[in-house]
Amino acid sequence: MPIDYSKWKNIEISDDEDDTHPNIDTPSLFRWRHQARVERQAEAEREKSEFEKNKREAEMKKQELKQKLKEAEAKGSEELNRLKLEEEELRRQEDEFRKKEEELKKKEKLTPWNVDTISHDKFAKTIINKEETKQNDENLTEEERAEKYKKFLDKNKSKIKHFGMLKHYEDSKRYLTENLDLVCDDTANYLVVWCIDLEIEEKHDLMEHVAHQCIVMQFILELSKTLKCDPRACVAPFFVKMQQANREYKDGFYDELNAFKGRIKKRANEKIEAAMAEAEEEERQKRLGPGGLDPVEVFETLPEVLQKCFESQDIQLLQNALLSMSKEDAEYHMDRCIKSGLWVPDAKKDQAKKEGDDTKTENQNEQDELYDTPDS
Repeated sequence: MPIDYSKWKNIEISDDEDDTHPNIDTPSLFRWRHQARVERQAEAEREKSEFEKNKREAEMKKQELKQKLKEAEAKGSEELNRLKLEEEELRRQEDEFRKKEEELKKKEKLTPWNVDTISHDKFAKTIINKEETKQNDENLTEEERAEKYKKFLDKNKSKIKHFGMLKHYEDSKRYLTENLDLVCDDTANYLVVWCIDLEIEEKHDLMEHVAHQCIVMQFILELSKTLKCDPRACVAPFFVKMQQANREYKDGFYDELNAFKGRIKKRANEKIEAAMAEAEEEERQKRLGPGGLDPVEVFETLPEVLQKCFESQDIQLLQNALLSMSKEDAEYHMDRCIKSGLWVPDAKKDQAKKEGDDTKTENQNEQDELYDTPDS
């Protein structure tokens, strides 16, 4: 078969001297042509970049809508009809994206080659010396791991947060390529902790954004295990997989992302409940009386007649209530009241000793009587 040279016939060269006119300044003409070509190329790149951005946003919205539809169908929510309308709208947008993509491919194919587009890298790879392979954490003690993690965060915490806030795959790829030390388990672990903290702070949208970056890091680490190579060498292959519109791979990515966000919300709720229980226990410990009993718990278990006595602080009513009980019941309830601090038997003597004055007013005597143990 003869070689087809037709594709080399349509090449745009800004300094083609055959087109120059003797009355036109040749260097200026070259500059104008080159500038016009660069501007057209920049406009084409901008159009392509905008299209890819809109396509990615539509894909993420589709995944979120898919999850909402599942939840709405399970609960029988009234929003089901509205969500189905949104799904139809997204399908229409997908058709438009496909048409637009075909137009861009056709336009790119018809664009003449030039010095910048006539060749490109077929592939690129990063070679990492074996001597730089990171130390295996399995041989470290818990204290050594904690110290290693602390040093890593002290050095890279701000970089990890910057990576967590990135939105586009190209930006993430570029940043990780420039900061290969971030491609490790410690980064993924910190992003998980950060997601939990954001959910506890009720910053749900920001949590979901950081969660996406966390799954990006985890998928890179998983890819390195599959390929049995250094994770830092898997940055480019992962983003190639994501940007080549591999449907199965992308579906797996977003399924794991949604499951991860569910685990984050569950863990955040558990931590909130644990913190509330701890705070309640601290408050209860502060309330404990001299005998180690909680006055609130004791009061709630008292007979209703004794509760009214303590609420009204009526000594005579309390004495009558105790006399109406059996000796064992009266002693049982009063013993628990003393141990919880609801009843202070020697309040009169203690107050007199504290004030250093044996002479009390009539009102003070009445107050002391409230804390005297009644005769049984």
